[in-house]
Amino acid sequence: MGALERVDRTWVAERGGVVAGFVVVVDDEVEQVYVDRDWRGQGVAERLLRQAEEVIGRGGRRTAWLAVVAGNTRARRFYARMGWRDRGPFTYQAETATGTYPVPPHRYEREVGGSSSR
Repeated sequence: MGALERVDRTWVAERGGVVAGFVVVVDDEVEQVYVDRDWRGQGVAERLLRQAEEVIGRGGRRTAWLAVVAGNTRARRFYARMGWRDRGPFTYQAETATGTYPVPPHRYEREVGGSSSR
């Protein structure tokens, strides 16, 4: 799935016409979370992640998941603070222009369906 196919699955945070960050949701996966360096520490990532959780929960899924590279300690601390649980390492098949490439991240999960989501 390329960038054009992800447009309707992308939510953008902006302030004053400036893009602060975005989140991409594909099925039950929070596929991408990005916050511009100038906007970090201002709650943008939290709002984007909560939006993704809501979208996944509305889609009838009970559990959302995302992949985090083991060395990204800042992201891992953030997701843990937000109630996501590290379910351990796995092999993620990242899409490339020529096929897939195996990446060894950790899988994080959070319940999003029902009353246990918040």
